[in-house]
Amino acid sequence: MEKRTLGTSTVQITPILMGTWQAGKRMWVGIEDADSIKTIRAAYEAGITTIDTAEVYGEGHSEQIVAEAVADVRDRVEYATKVFANHLQYQQVIEACERSLKNLKTDYIDLYQIHWPSGAFNSGIVPIEETMKALNHLKEQGKIRAIGVSNFSREQLAEAAQYGPIDSLQPPYSLFWRNVETDAMPYCVENNISILAYSPLAQGLLTGKFAPGHKFDPADNRAKNKLFQGENSERAQQALDQLRPIAEYHNCSLAQLALAWLIAQPQTNAIAGARYPQQAQDNAQAANVKLSTEEIAQIDSIGRIVTNHFDNTGIMWEW
Repeated sequence: MEKRTLGTSTVQITPILMGTWQAGKRMWVGIEDADSIKTIRAAYEAGITTIDTAEVYGEGHSEQIVAEAVADVRDRVEYATKVFANHLQYQQVIEACERSLKNLKTDYIDLYQIHWPSGAFNSGIVPIEETMKALNHLKEQGKIRAIGVSNFSREQLAEAAQYGPIDSLQPPYSLFWRNVETDAMPYCVENNISILAYSPLAQGLLTGKFAPGHKFDPADNRAKNKLFQGENSERAQQALDQLRPIAEYHNCSLAQLALAWLIAQPQTNAIAGARYPQQAQDNAQAANVKLSTEEIAQIDSIGRIVTNHFDNTGIMWEW
């Protein structure tokens, strides 16, 4: 898979990244460590070398699973992890990074990201200058290679960038959730900041495998996802019906089509999660789907069947 440069850094990433929220198990149902390890390894072997995780995914469990899967090929993979909103004071950032380094069994992290802005989830308010000071110090020490932010608005991103280079923004972004296009994307394009889209398949909705009215286990985070509810879900099914002929033309799945469309957007890469090896292999194949300018515009239009009718701002889940 042809790599891309992360922002203005020296880090090279794959346009499809392996997402490992589910490997942490917390807020997911039916996840087995052995499956997660095999799946992450399968992603690597299929050409996905950039792996995204976070300290909050199972309180470090996801990071440990990532290390189990690919520690032996550390020099050929890129680790992206995150510090949570409750650890943004200077010393907390330093300590969180040390924990992540230990969990990942490595002496450096390729991309270290602020997971949510200060104040999120009732966390205390910490000036971004203080957090960035800690991140810049870690970078000077060689413990991290690049700094990113996640779930930041354009305004928050611009404020953080006053205190040092920000190489990536990780927003929720898919054909069915597109707020970033009108908020932070223009700023990212102007300032050469990579977009790492999470939930690029709208948590599985864009795969077409969930029938209308599908009921998730209450412990599954998708039970509270706005896209799976009411009229949003019905419109999504209409859009999927219109996307199917395009996928068939390219001899690819709906999921691969959605990922191919996403990584064709300005500055955009896709973090795709997977439970099983075949899913990871299928995600990797999306990089080979080449869409024409007309098809990209057509898919864009179909996606608006969903996004034009509801407020796709804020958080995707009704927590």
